[in-house]
Amino acid sequence: MHMSFTVAVAGASGYAGGETLRILADHPEIEIGALTAHSNAGTQLGLHQPHIRALADRVLAPTDVENLLGHDVVVLALPHGASGEIAAQLPPDVLVIDLGADHRLVDPQAWTDYYGTPHAGTWPYGLPELLRADGIDGELTKQRELLAGARRIAVPGCNVTAVTLGLQPGVAAGLLSAQDLVAVLAVGYSGAGKTLKTHLLASEALGSAQPYAVGGSHRHIPEIEQNLQIAGAGQVTVSFTPVLVPMSRGILATATARLAPGHEDISLPQLRQAWEQAYVGEPFVELMPEGQWPTTAMTTGANTALVQVAIDRRAGRVVTVTAIDNLVKGTAGGAVQSMNIALGLPQTLGLTAQGVAP
Repeated sequence: MHMSFTVAVAGASGYAGGETLRILADHPEIEIGALTAHSNAGTQLGLHQPHIRALADRVLAPTDVENLLGHDVVVLALPHGASGEIAAQLPPDVLVIDLGADHRLVDPQAWTDYYGTPHAGTWPYGLPELLRADGIDGELTKQRELLAGARRIAVPGCNVTAVTLGLQPGVAAGLLSAQDLVAVLAVGYSGAGKTLKTHLLASEALGSAQPYAVGGSHRHIPEIEQNLQIAGAGQVTVSFTPVLVPMSRGILATATARLAPGHEDISLPQLRQAWEQAYVGEPFVELMPEGQWPTTAMTTGANTALVQVAIDRRAGRVVTVTAIDNLVKGTAGGAVQSMNIALGLPQTLGLTAQGVAP
């Protein structure tokens, strides 16, 4: 007998919650249940997500545990620090997916250092393509194996997804040094959320590029370090600088690393093999053909990460460029992909690898 799963979305009026609903609205195995919000409770979803016509007349309930009970899946699209308390009150047999940062980090001290509050605990990490160097005899496995049957999932940060997918094949293969990494990202404004701030106004943003969280202060740094260590790195040092650019969505991450000792003379075809092997058969991560470079437009609306690698011989560095849609593969699409795996569904169900152009 055919059976669908019911999903509640907390924080449905925000960008992450809205993108989750856009994807779930066309998911063949999902029935959308309660939709909740904080300050927007009592209003219709269509006032905040007018593009989701199928749900436009749904009224947002307050984000209380009582409104989230009785569902197979609960998606928490809440500000950092707000998920832990709610999640702790949900039954253990419910699949809870946190789009915020509360449950991503393994090291409680790293959480305290960057977020300044008590650590809420660590959940299985929702990046199915994350390489793991903890297999038998150092054999590489992937994070998706830990997501099957999971009932708590922490979705990665969007910037983290782009940088990790760009660098991890070379790190896992021992071709790249994980020290002295440099990542500079062009990020669309939806990554800053819907909160009204002066520097996010169109009059301030259009025609301007704005760096933020410069000098090692961005909260995604310990998460990048954690992922590369899982992929086999020892000590990781990364200089990470995001830059808001005048587009609504998308991330273009340029991340560079020094070639590891003994691999300074590696050829580009040999280098590319590591990325080809890491992502062979992956439906949503693609190493682009040599000479073609990712753009954010290629990934708009799609759950894809497009990656390219090059060697800068003069600098002795490998350059990776990765494009994702920050709201899809970077957030909601990655969440649905992980949800599918946890529920025993095909990971591609309800998701597209085709972008929207122009």
